[in-house]
Amino acid sequence: MSDNRHADVLIIGGGAAGLMCASAAAYRGRKTLVLEGSNRCGKKILMSGGGRCNFTNTGTGPKNFLSDNPHFCKSALARYSPADFIGLVERHGIAYHEKELGQLFCDESSKQIVKMLLDECAWGGAGIITDCAIDSVKYSGDQFTVHCSQGVFSAGRLVIASGGLSIPSMGASAVGYEIARQFGHRIIATRAGLVPFTLSGKPLEQYAQLAGVALPVTVRFADTEFSNALLFTHRGLSGPAILQISSYWQLGQAITLDLLPGRDAVAELIALQQRGHRAELKTVLSEWLPKRLALLLCADFFANKPVNQYRHGELKDIGFALQHWRITPSGTEGYRTAEVTLGGVDTDEVSSSSFESKLRPGLHFIGEVLDVTGHLGGYNFQWAWASAQAAAKAL
Repeated sequence: MSDNRHADVLIIGGGAAGLMCASAAAYRGRKTLVLEGSNRCGKKILMSGGGRCNFTNTGTGPKNFLSDNPHFCKSALARYSPADFIGLVERHGIAYHEKELGQLFCDESSKQIVKMLLDECAWGGAGIITDCAIDSVKYSGDQFTVHCSQGVFSAGRLVIASGGLSIPSMGASAVGYEIARQFGHRIIATRAGLVPFTLSGKPLEQYAQLAGVALPVTVRFADTEFSNALLFTHRGLSGPAILQISSYWQLGQAITLDLLPGRDAVAELIALQQRGHRAELKTVLSEWLPKRLALLLCADFFANKPVNQYRHGELKDIGFALQHWRITPSGTEGYRTAEVTLGGVDTDEVSSSSFESKLRPGLHFIGEVLDVTGHLGGYNFQWAWASAQAAAKAL
């Protein structure tokens, strides 16, 4: 096999984790090749954060991740912190800002992050081959051989950085899971995460007329809650709060919304009544909530009348309902719009320090292909950077 098709390290996937790992391995003197299936690297980076890339979160910690093994992510996150990645961004002269809750975005464009990663690969000497659809992977004599649409490549180390199933239009595929299974790895069941909810039947009829209405809420499912914005859509519910809770939600179950977070609706309604407030409920709620939502609630769910005409118990029920509003989604938008894929390669069969397979020496898994999924807000990128750096140190 010609030298330019043989490397020390082959990396399948030219996304965030793959490019970071490639540059880090190349700087360590490893001859490194990235095999990317689509026509360009970093497509998901380019579209992330509304085109400005929420590239990390300053508050990143293990609590921000879902996994069957919640301890797996701790080592890598501790060894490569948000401050480490921010230092790289600053060395490349990329201006950035904090939007909210520790979320850092480029001032200009996510293209800057992709260029930074590609420049790092070039400076380290890592090669990149695009339009490289994987046909098969074989292992023999301490060498991995990858057959793909651009030829046959081999290396003593193979890193799977192929991501999950989210947003297939950006080139997402199951190749990483297929390779993992080939070498005996278990896959924790995958499903769409950080994804809008869909509604059907009467709930869709009722709430679709609110499409475009947004408001701050606290959303709860089981023991988990998030406070952020909710957005009604033509198909259901979206917005940061909904995307966050979607990773925890179970099909057929209701979510609970506090439509007035930080307030005591029961106490406020009863206080108005005791003052003899004559305004109708819809008028009061229109001051507390977006008007279209207030009018819908009073038309379809509450009997609308002047506040001073309600019985004490009725106002208690209305106030409680406003802060414990239950909606049962019919499903999610699925992988088409999901930001991440829940589940993946079982971390019990992968080293948390080197990200090397415990079943096949020389095989590594990094990034989203693993059963580690971050919350919304830059956490999944930080996982990509941290897992890539940890693996690179072992290559």
